[in-house]
Formats: sequence, structure tokens, C-alpha cells
Amino acid sequence: MVGQGRTAAEASKVESISEQTYYRWKKQYAGMDELSLKQFKGLERENVQLKKLVAEQALDLRILKEVAEGKW
Repeated sequence: MVGQGRTAAEASKVESISEQTYYRWKKQYAGMDELSLKQFKGLERENVQLKKLVAEQALDLRILKEVAEGKW
């Protein structure tokens, strides 16, 4: 919308986001084409999944360590 002559404030209001969010997104995604953006979003999703997996493994190791030490 900003590319169509609207101000950032007008575009933000239409999309129901704050101007701060608009500028944060602009800074983060500026210059990315559609393919790059899709790849970026895919990597973000994968990163979230991997973080969950690591957290689950860390919890499993902690439980096994407590069982081995007889704290169970």
C-alpha cells in the first residue's frame, strides 16, 4: 500500500497493525523477493521445531540423570 502512494500510518491502519510493526517488518524483510521470504519463513519454522526437540531431549536427559542418581 505504501508503494501505491499511501502513508505508513494509513497502510498500518488498514492492515490493523501498529506503525512500529510496519517499520520493524520493513527493516527485517526489505529487499527480499517472494522466494527468499518463503525460504526464510521455512527456516524459522524449522528452527522452532529444532528448539522444541532440543528442549525435550534436555528434559529427558535430566530425568534419566535424576533416576540414575536415585532421586526419583
